[in-house]
Amino acid sequence: MKSRYLVLVPVILLALLIPLVIIRNEVGKQLPPSHTLSLPPSSSPLPAYTTAPPSPDGIGKIFMGREISHVMGHQGLNWLERDERELEEAPSRAIALLDLVQDAVIADIGAGSGYYSFRIAPLVPRGKVIAVDIQQEMLDFLKAESAKREVTNVQPHLGAIDDIKLPPDTLDAALMVDSYHEFSHPIEMLTSLHKALKPGGKIYLLEYRAEDPRVPIKPLHKMSEAQARKEFEALGFTFVENKKGLPWQHFLVFKK
Repeated sequence: MKSRYLVLVPVILLALLIPLVIIRNEVGKQLPPSHTLSLPPSSSPLPAYTTAPPSPDGIGKIFMGREISHVMGHQGLNWLERDERELEEAPSRAIALLDLVQDAVIADIGAGSGYYSFRIAPLVPRGKVIAVDIQQEMLDFLKAESAKREVTNVQPHLGAIDDIKLPPDTLDAALMVDSYHEFSHPIEMLTSLHKALKPGGKIYLLEYRAEDPRVPIKPLHKMSEAQARKEFEALGFTFVENKKGLPWQHFLVFKK
């Protein structure tokens, strides 16, 4: 009798497990690729964050081989508004390279003091510039500046470290000037941007050139074209071009 039980038990267990395996497989077929993050379409697996001991200018969080830098706080307002900026970076030349129609809606991500936002506003008289920042102090400054300049189409907007908090398919373009390298959650932010852009919407990415040792900026606050392309393409964006001619920065264009 005992030996019969030894034979029957595996048979019974097998009979019970087969339906469970079938059910699990069928449920797995119905589940989306990601439950926690609605990712843009991409042929590559989602990259992961890793960690390392932080360098003096970094946070110790690594994305695709790049350590993320510390954020420049609102205490750096004077540096953003410095008189030498036009000579050093030629922002007027960068703004002239933007491809915007008069009713475009463009988000200035990491807008800071609004240096670019206020200079772009005249290009979109029937549109608007959404000045996105995660620091309320920056947005308070933007609001006061809008009133002082009598500018009505710059809209301060509070985002989060992992979400720009804008509705889907509402942006014609997004601009990031020397800010992307500071994003502590680049995967989530690029996913959020992809969602907010209209089909065919563009991202204009300005970053100090890591390939050029003459650019007098700390290494973690610079990016190479290859690194930027690697990160953006992994999150579903298509590289369009690198517009040349700025003294210190890359002017990279990506498309949804």
